[in-house]
Amino acid sequence: MLKIYKLGDEILHKKASMVPDFDQTLRDLVEAMFETMHQGDGIGLAAPQVGVLKRVFISNVTGDEPRVFINPEILRTSIEQSTYEEGCLSIPEIYADILRPSAVTIQAWNERGKPFRLDAEGLLARVILHENDHLNGILFIDRVNAKKRKRLVKLYDRKVKNGCA
Repeated sequence: MLKIYKLGDEILHKKASMVPDFDQTLRDLVEAMFETMHQGDGIGLAAPQVGVLKRVFISNVTGDEPRVFINPEILRTSIEQSTYEEGCLSIPEIYADILRPSAVTIQAWNERGKPFRLDAEGLLARVILHENDHLNGILFIDRVNAKKRKRLVKLYDRKVKNGCA
């Protein structure tokens, strides 16, 4: 299992770089990320969350197959938006309603270097957008207003101090 970096770790606010090689090291990373995500009861995980500044994220949403996105590019987002309560393995026990597009079209490569394009909606679209944000150094709490973000960070700090997060 990999270490999940938490709120306050500088790496979470850095932009990830492109993956140049689709090799065994990459496939090993992806496998370890799936193990780590499942251990944490997550439905998505990005490489920066485990200390790797590469443009890689994974998802495993109920009702969908496990997916790997390498060097992803968001091609389109819907005009329609929806609000949904989000959480994050890097900010355990903290949740906030986040407004995001309801659907997304993404282009990426899998761990074997095969390109694909995917139209997603609902929870899968949300996970894609959330994890893609991680590749750009953006956390879900960065998408709420400053006052609410400050309150969420204080709440997280209290939970860490009390050993809950």
